[in-house]
Amino acid sequence: MSAISLDHIVKTWGAMRAVDDVSLTAEEGSLLVLLGPSGCGKSTTLRLIAGLEQPDGGRVLIGGTDVTGQSPAQRRISMVFQSYALFPHLTVAENIVFGLRVRGVARGERDARLKRVADIVGLAHLLERKPAQLSGGQRQRVALGRAIIAEARVCLMDEPLSNLDAKLRHEMRTEIRALQQRLGMTMVYVTHDQTEAMTMADRVVLMRDGRIEQNGSPEELYRRPATAFTARFIGTPPMNLIAAGDTLTGVRPEHVRIVGESGRHARVRSVEHLGADSIVLCDVDDQAVAVRQDGFSKAAPGDEVRLAWSAADEHIFDNTSGRRRDAAVAPSAAG
Repeated sequence: MSAISLDHIVKTWGAMRAVDDVSLTAEEGSLLVLLGPSGCGKSTTLRLIAGLEQPDGGRVLIGGTDVTGQSPAQRRISMVFQSYALFPHLTVAENIVFGLRVRGVARGERDARLKRVADIVGLAHLLERKPAQLSGGQRQRVALGRAIIAEARVCLMDEPLSNLDAKLRHEMRTEIRALQQRLGMTMVYVTHDQTEAMTMADRVVLMRDGRIEQNGSPEELYRRPATAFTARFIGTPPMNLIAAGDTLTGVRPEHVRIVGESGRHARVRSVEHLGADSIVLCDVDDQAVAVRQDGFSKAAPGDEVRLAWSAADEHIFDNTSGRRRDAAVAPSAAG
C-alpha cells in the first residue's frame, strides 16, 4: 500500500517553479530519501507533503486519501526539523509530551507513552534536564522522541542531522534507520548528503532544479545512473566523466587501475591518503580522472603513470542531454 503519493505536484515562487511536475510514491513502512543540492526543491516537496505549503497544481495523498486541502494537523503526521525546535524553558519530558498535552491526551496515557518513548530513544536518564544541558545528539533524540510519541504512521524529517559532527551523524543515522524499521513508520527524509541517502534509504529520489532526476534504490542510482548528473552526485569520490566527442564516458574511481606499459598516459596531480585507501587524482588529456587505490598509494604528484579500466565498467552518457546511452562501447576505448 502507498502511504504517500504525490501526483504531478507543482509549486511556484513568482516565475520560478520550485517543484515542477513531481510524482512519487512512498510505500508503507519504507524510508524514502529526497536527495539533492541546495535549491533543488527537496525541502519544498517535504513541506508540501506536510501541508506547510499549498501546491499550485497536483495532489497529495496520504494513506490513499487526498489531503491536498488539509492542514498539517489534519494530516496526522509528525515532523523533525534541522533546528530541533525545542522549548528551552521546558524539560526533556515536557518537550516530548508537549503535543499530547495540547491535544488533551490524559495524564496516565501521556506518562505511559513517555516511558516507552524515552526508553526507545535512550533518554530515560535525562528527562528532567533542560535543552541547554544536552549535547547536540541528545537534543536530536528529544526531537525524535516528540515525533515518535505522536504515534503517527508518517514521519517527515528535514535535514535533521546537519547540525551534528561527523561521528554523531554516523551514529544518529544508524539509530534513525533502526528506529524506523522497528516501529514500521513510513519516513520521508530530506538531505543533501548522499552518504545518508545511500546508507539509510529503501528508495532515493534525486532532485535537480525542481524535478526528479532519478528515482530508484540506492544500488540502482550507484550502479546504473540515468544521467551524468546522477553519476557525479552519487559516489565518493564521484564518477569520472571523460568527454569524447558527443558522449561522456563515465567510470568510477574504484574501477580505474594504475598499470604498467599499457593504458592511457596520465600525470599525477595530487594524492589524498585516507588510511584504508588513497585517492590519486590524475590528468588525462587535460581532464581530471580520480583513481581509488587500496592502502597507502606510492604515487606522487608529477609522476607519469598509465591508467586502464574494463569496458564493462563504463557508463556512456550523451554529452548534450546528459542522458544515459545503453549502446555497448568497444573494449579498445578503455585503453
